[in-house]
Amino acid sequence: MSVFGDRVGTALLVVDVQNGVVGEAHDRDGVVGRIGGLVERAREAGTPVVWVQHSDGHIVRGEEGWRIVPELVPGEGEPLVEKHYLDSFEETELEAVLAGLSVGRLLVSGASTDACIRSTLHSAFFRGYDTTLVSDAHTTGDLTAWGAPPPAQVIAHTNLYWSEQAAPGRTAGTVTAAEVDFGG
Repeated sequence: MSVFGDRVGTALLVVDVQNGVVGEAHDRDGVVGRIGGLVERAREAGTPVVWVQHSDGHIVRGEEGWRIVPELVPGEGEPLVEKHYLDSFEETELEAVLAGLSVGRLLVSGASTDACIRSTLHSAFFRGYDTTLVSDAHTTGDLTAWGAPPPAQVIAHTNLYWSEQAAPGRTAGTVTAAEVDFGG
């Protein structure tokens, strides 16, 4: 149970699944497809879906690279949080949105694993949220030219270390998209 005793709800967080972020990402179509399935199941269960959309000097608001991929369409009334930093909580309305929805548990999906996903996971967990990474519903691009491991290894490593997170009063871990239980 999260540290928010009065916030027992769950939300699916979809981070930065934008054309300019996932266009060349590892297993792009598979990940987008699994996120789409999660979004459908969350909606059917009445679980809030919260969208996060990044913009900065490279991903310019309003341009094609900024748009959420065409396979995923935020639903009417689903919150969309705009961000300018890797962490989805940093100088955004995300905390207020989640509080308004009585959410204390997050299921995290999206991109990029080695930047915005990691930053958001840690920030949510340290803020007191139960934070679960959907292990096959996040991706990243190939940054090997800059010394990073190949994308599949980045994803696997993130899944490994997030499955071992622990802290008093909250839970963390990983589940596959097929294992996600929107009931609890």
